Amino acid sequence: MTDLIETIRRTLVPIHKEGYPFILIGIVLTVGAGLFSQFFAWVFLILTLWVCYFFRDPERVVPVGDGLVVSPADGRVNLISTVLPPPELDLSHEPMLRISVFMNVFDCHVNRVPVTGKIGQIHYTPGLFLNAELDKASDDNERNGLVMETTHRGQPLRIGVVQIAGLVARRIVGFVSAGETKQVGERFGLIRFGSRVDVYLPVGTRILVGLGQKAVAGETVLADLGGGPERSFRRI
Repeated sequence: MTDLIETIRRTLVPIHKEGYPFILIGIVLTVGAGLFSQFFAWVFLILTLWVCYFFRDPERVVPVGDGLVVSPADGRVNLISTVLPPPELDLSHEPMLRISVFMNVFDCHVNRVPVTGKIGQIHYTPGLFLNAELDKASDDNERNGLVMETTHRGQPLRIGVVQIAGLVARRIVGFVSAGETKQVGERFGLIRFGSRVDVYLPVGTRILVGLGQKAVAGETVLADLGGGPERSFRRI
């Protein structure tokens, strides 16, 4: 019996409180629809269960090590490039490495800080709601950026993390404030529903993921600030 209870506990993932209002609305609609139509009651029940799934907030086992940069989001690595960082973050006037993780509507949308450090600033920029998979979404879409002030081998570094709204996403939610210190893997925000998160790293950082790779927030190591040769990947 103890093993069964533990299995159930591990299977039932906690739901983030941001999802409670949507779940309540879903329950009300399901009950209301059930008074008139069994078919629509099932439809709203399925939608309510999907909302519960969307707002899941599982625990993560976070790798800890000097220079490791973990994924801030669940999703697919869809862009790796060297570009100028968003000017509003005042990160650098020179190009930086950018790793983008695209979240579809079935991915967990709780975002986590990629490195341990202090949040230097937070800057919200209104914009469009283009497909978040597009490269130009970094410049045109509504976004919320923050600067993580960290250290590597005793030297100060500034890393950018930008939440980008997508076609369906209409709300970027932040859980942190400028000046707070966060440990790698701690939650810092959430985006509703379907979106992308960009990480801006110094040139010379060793990239440890490949395009199309599935990333898990707080667990997948995206890069190593210590540098070194990049990994090679192939599709099988």
